[in-house]
Amino acid sequence: MIDHADLLVLGITLLVLALVVALAVLTTLRRRSERAYVDQLRDREERLKLALWATGEHYWDYDLVADKLRRSQPDETASDDGLPQLPQLVDLVQVIHPDDLPLVRERLRKYLEGATPMFRSEHRVLDVRGEWTWIRARGRVVARDADGRVRRVAGTSLNITNDRHVERERRIASAVLRNMNEAVTVLDGDFRFVSVNPAFTRMTGYEDEQVIGRGADLLDSPQHDPAFYRHVRDIATRQGRFSGEMWQRRKDGEEFLCAIETSVVQEAEGEPPLYVAVLSDITQQKRAEQELRYLANFDTLTNLPNRTLLSERLSRAIVRARRENNRVAVLFLDLDRFKDINDSLGHAAGDRILRSAAVRLQQTVGQHHTVARLSGDEFTVVLENLDTLADADKIAREIIMAFEAPLIIDERQEISISPSIGISVYPDHGQVPTELLKQADTAMYQAKAAGRRTFVRYDDVMDVSIRQRATIAGALRKVIDRGELHLVYQPRLALESSRITGVEALLRWTSVEHGVIPPSVFIPLAEESGLILEIGEWALREACLTLRRWRQHGLADLNMAVNMSVLQLLRGNFPDVVRRILADTGIPPGALELELTESVLMANAVQTANKLQAFRAIGVSLAIDDFGTGYSSLAYLKRLPITTIKIDKEFIDDLSRDPDDAAITSTVITMAHSLGLNVVAEGVETQAQLDFLRNKDCDEIQGFWLSPPLETHACLSFIQHWNQGQGRAGAGTP
Repeated sequence: MIDHADLLVLGITLLVLALVVALAVLTTLRRRSERAYVDQLRDREERLKLALWATGEHYWDYDLVADKLRRSQPDETASDDGLPQLPQLVDLVQVIHPDDLPLVRERLRKYLEGATPMFRSEHRVLDVRGEWTWIRARGRVVARDADGRVRRVAGTSLNITNDRHVERERRIASAVLRNMNEAVTVLDGDFRFVSVNPAFTRMTGYEDEQVIGRGADLLDSPQHDPAFYRHVRDIATRQGRFSGEMWQRRKDGEEFLCAIETSVVQEAEGEPPLYVAVLSDITQQKRAEQELRYLANFDTLTNLPNRTLLSERLSRAIVRARRENNRVAVLFLDLDRFKDINDSLGHAAGDRILRSAAVRLQQTVGQHHTVARLSGDEFTVVLENLDTLADADKIAREIIMAFEAPLIIDERQEISISPSIGISVYPDHGQVPTELLKQADTAMYQAKAAGRRTFVRYDDVMDVSIRQRATIAGALRKVIDRGELHLVYQPRLALESSRITGVEALLRWTSVEHGVIPPSVFIPLAEESGLILEIGEWALREACLTLRRWRQHGLADLNMAVNMSVLQLLRGNFPDVVRRILADTGIPPGALELELTESVLMANAVQTANKLQAFRAIGVSLAIDDFGTGYSSLAYLKRLPITTIKIDKEFIDDLSRDPDDAAITSTVITMAHSLGLNVVAEGVETQAQLDFLRNKDCDEIQGFWLSPPLETHACLSFIQHWNQGQGRAGAGTP
C-alpha cells in the first residue's frame, strides 16, 4: 500500500519531469525562433547587398570611437563573385587619398555639429586593384551611447570616376565651344537651330533665343539660288556630312563668305538625327588670297601683268600660234633716259611717269594684246595673230608715234619721253618664251645703240654684238688705270672776227685689246655703269690742264667746252668738282663752258634750271648741245640759265637744199639772239653752209670746213696759225 509520502514524492518527481520537459520544449522553440530570426536577418542582409550591388552603391560603416571604417568592397570585374563583401575594420588613412582626407573629416565634423542634414562627400579611395577611384559618399548617424554621443555613422558610396571624366570632358567641350572663333550650331533633322555658341552670335548678329527653333534658311544669301541651299542640305541628309563654301547673310543684311563643315550625330535608336555645323567667316581670307594672287601676277604700280603672268600668257599664245599657223611678236620696250629723269624729278614723279606710260601703251595696242611691266622702265607687249613680220613693225611704229605727245603726270607737269623697242617673232626667232624675251631684249639694246626713239627687229648677228658689248664694258673699267683715254679738240670759229675763240674737248678711247672704240659705243656704256662720273671728272681736269698750257703759249682768250653727262648734272657734288678743278688748274671760270644735250635739259626745265644755277654761280658758261633734236618748245629756253645754243648737224646738212631746215635754223638763231644767247652751228662742212650762217648772223661755227678734231699739239698749232692769218687758205681740209 502506497503511503502519502510516496505519493508526494512521485508527484514531485512527475512535476519536476514535466517542468524539465517543458523547459526542454521551450528551449527548443526559442532556438528555432532564434535561428529563424538569424536567417531572416541574413536574408535581409543579402537582399541589401544585392540591392546595393545592383545600383552600384557600396555600404560603409564608420566607428567614431575606434576611428575604424568597415566597408563593402566588391570586385567589379567579376560577374558572379562580385557581390560585396564586408572586410575587416580599416583605418581611414588606409583607404582615403591623403589629399582628400582633411576635406572628408571637415565635412563629417560639420554634419555631426548639425551644420548639414546629411554627411556628403566626393573623394578618392583605394579600390581592390590598388587604384584610386572617385566616390560619392552619403551617410547618417546609426548609433549613440547612453549619453547621446554619436558612436557610428553608416551609409553608402557610389563610384563616380567615369561620371567625373564625362563631366570634365563636358566642361572642356563647353569651354572650347564658348571660346571658339568658329561658329558652332546644332541643327535638328529639319535643319532648325537647336543650340548655338557665342561665336555664332558674334558672326551672324543673332542671339541664341532669336534663332533656336527657326530654320537654317534664316542665314541664306540671295547670292545663291534657294535650290543651291536645298541641294546642300540634301547632301548632308543623304551622306551624313557636307563640306564646302557658301555665302551667308548676317542679321544686319551684310553678306559674308562662309566655310561650313556639317556632320550628322546619331541619337539613340528611333530618335531623329542631329547635325553639328561649324561655320568660319573666310571673307577676309579669300580677299587676302585674291590679293596674293594679284601680287603674284600683276605689277602693283601700273596694274599690268608682271613677268610671271607674261610668261604664262606668252606660252599660251605660242601654243595657239602653233595650232593656227600664225605668228606671235614680242616687243621689249625701254623708256629712253628714264633713269636720268627719275633721278632728276624724284621717284614719286618717276612712278607717275611709269603709270602714265603704261596707260599710253595699253591704249595704243588695245586691250586684246598683253602689255606687261617687267621691272623699272621695261615693258613688254605680246602681239598675237600676226601674218607677217611687218605687222609687228607697224605696231612698234604706232607706239613710238603715240609717245610723241608728252605724258601728263599731274595737272601742272608734262614730260616728253620716248621708247626704244626690240622685236622678236615666233617662230622666226624662237620657240619658247624665254628665248623670245631674250632676243627682244637684245634687239632693244640695238635700238638704243641706233640712237633711241626707234625700233629694231632681232637678227642673229646681234648676239655677237651683245657679246662684244659685254667685253667692251668690262674693258672700260680699266681705261683710266691703263691710260687708254685721251682728248681731241675741235676748234670753233667766231664768224664776226674770223678768229678761233674756243674749242670743244672730245673724249677718245684706244683699247689695247680692241683698238679704237667709238664714243657712240663706250659713252652709253659708261653712263649705264656709272663710270661716266669718274671718266667725266678725268676729262674735265685734262681739258683744263690743256687749256692752262695753251694759255701759257699765248692763247689767253681761248674758251674750252667740255661735255657734261646727265649723271654729273644730277649728282649734287659736281659743282664742287668743277670749282676744285678750276682752282687746281688756275683756269678762270669764264673760260670754261659745260655742254648738255637738249633732251636731258628739257626733260624737266624747272628742275634742271635749279641745278644749273649752281654752275652759273661759279661763273662757267652753259650750252645746249644738239639743239633741235629734243621735244620741247623754244619758250623753255628762258627758264634755263644757259649762255649758248649749238644747232645740231642734222639741220645744217641740208641748209642749201631743204627750205624747212633753213627756216628752222634761221628761227633758232633769231630767237636765241632775242634771248641774248650765243649760237654755234655744228657740223659745218661746205662754203654754202658757211655763207648761209654768216648771212643769218650765226655767232660761231664748228665742223670739218674749219677743222676736224685734232690732237693736243696739232690743235695748238692750228689755232696759232689761223689766228695769225696763216690758216685760212687751208680751211676745210680734214
